[in-house]
Amino acid sequence: VELADGVLAGDQRAIARAISLVENEPTQAPSLIRQLFARTGHASVIGITGAPGVGKSTLVDRLVVECRDHGKTVGVLAVDPSSPFTGGSILGDRIRMQSHS
Repeated sequence: VELADGVLAGDQRAIARAISLVENEPTQAPSLIRQLFARTGHASVIGITGAPGVGKSTLVDRLVVECRDHGKTVGVLAVDPSSPFTGGSILGDRIRMQSHS
């Protein structure tokens, strides 16, 4: 419950721990997900896909600005599931997304 409360409060460390738990602890993840979904299940989820260089990060950046301008809270999880190096990786686009961190 403590971790879920931290995530819901916007604590970046709690969010990072929650992501790690979901990725690495398959037996513990369902409990955390149930706790969070019960209170956040109304969130909108938007998926952006496309070939390299087509402007996905720029589009996401502009969507974040627009949503925040309308008082919305935004979380971005950028993932490359086809990374030839890791077989899937969470990305940090430091160039385009730094103004939102």
